[in-house]
Amino acid sequence: MPASSSASPAPVATDDLLAELRTGLPAEALITDPDITASYANDMASFCEAGSPAVVVLPRTVEQVQHVMRTATALRVPVVPQGARTGLSGAANASDGCIVLSLVKMDKILEISPVDRIAVVEPGVVNAVLSRAVNEHGLYYPPDPSSWETCTIGGNIGTASGGLCCVKYGVTAEYVLGLDVVLADGRLLTTGRRTAKGVAGYDLTRLFVGSEGSLGIVVKAVLALKPAPPQQLVLAAEFASAAAACDAICRIMERGHTPSLLELMDRTTVRAVNSLANMGLPETTEALLLCAFDTADPAADLAAVGELCTAAGATEVVPADDPAESEMLLQARRLALVALEAVKGTTMIDDVCVPRSRLAEVLEGIDRIAVKYDLTIGVCAHAGDGNTHPTVCFDASDPDESRRARESFDEIMALGLELGGTITGEHGVGVLKKEWLSRELGPVGMELQRGIKKTFDPLDLLNPGKLF
Repeated sequence: MPASSSASPAPVATDDLLAELRTGLPAEALITDPDITASYANDMASFCEAGSPAVVVLPRTVEQVQHVMRTATALRVPVVPQGARTGLSGAANASDGCIVLSLVKMDKILEISPVDRIAVVEPGVVNAVLSRAVNEHGLYYPPDPSSWETCTIGGNIGTASGGLCCVKYGVTAEYVLGLDVVLADGRLLTTGRRTAKGVAGYDLTRLFVGSEGSLGIVVKAVLALKPAPPQQLVLAAEFASAAAACDAICRIMERGHTPSLLELMDRTTVRAVNSLANMGLPETTEALLLCAFDTADPAADLAAVGELCTAAGATEVVPADDPAESEMLLQARRLALVALEAVKGTTMIDDVCVPRSRLAEVLEGIDRIAVKYDLTIGVCAHAGDGNTHPTVCFDASDPDESRRARESFDEIMALGLELGGTITGEHGVGVLKKEWLSRELGPVGMELQRGIKKTFDPLDLLNPGKLF
């Protein structure tokens, strides 16, 4: 690959940096204890290098963020923005001598407008907290990553995250109307709008969504809301093969159904969830499909989908009787990644997304890769989107198994590209996948990506070494 922006600026004496930061920050906003700063070095990804931050800053105001960036620019110190560090690609990992800028203290919901159907929030607001707050107004914020009880809106914006409901409601990018962003030199940029529509100028808002903190620091977001839908009901369908489950998925989408959720768990994942939480899921199945509707008559929609599942070869179709049973099934799905981590202690979570029509091929290919490398690889998927999360389970203390895990991970990404997919549907590139970004985008795409980065961050201070 050509020379990238991965080289960090030369480190500055920590005393000089701290002295300058203290001129605009309260003492409680600065953490210098190395035992504590070390805990901010990583997100949740495996195989991603991380450095030792010089200081962790926890601002509470926009002005404090601006002071940090002005200081960083003056002293040429790299800045790594962080939210809750639930990311899975190493995008929030520290670099040596950097300022870790943790935005978790900027956690205010500034406005909820039922008329305009928007919420205005700071980046540290937790996804689930926002969801519950808008529900009190009869509104709904759809993006709901599996980590929604802990992940922040700023982190969701940084990685353009998705969630279980994407098949009907879409991903984070479709709900970000406007942003306030502190640029690398400390200037404050406002993008987008509060209105239902608007096309004035280039869409800079979308440019920041998914940029993984490499272009600016999001300090406020205007988010679109929807009216709260009826309570959803869930159907669980068991299949004797992943191919049959994928056939059912294709039939459901081809017939024009719009489920609020369409999720897949393979046998390895089902057994891991049962082992972790004693959920009572059927361990004899090769693939468990969860389908939900939040329509006016969800029972009728589930009945129609149940017939399609049976026609595709489902061995059993069980619609939930009530919302409580439905929520139990959804909780099982949300536990999938945590449960798979418990299998061997460490996981590499892939994020390959393929066209729905090729979902069966990617699942079959992952099975072959698991056999080839003699590894346990569980798969859960946002099946309605073709977004799979193959999860490689391995013992990090075993060098050979770790090597095989990394090689299998790369082979899964290659498979996704071969099938017309992408290396990441919602987790981002970060450190983990940056070697693969050029393979997907090509030389012209990479040249333009680097040019955009240089325009916004000419000194390469913002999250250096990420993406490319």
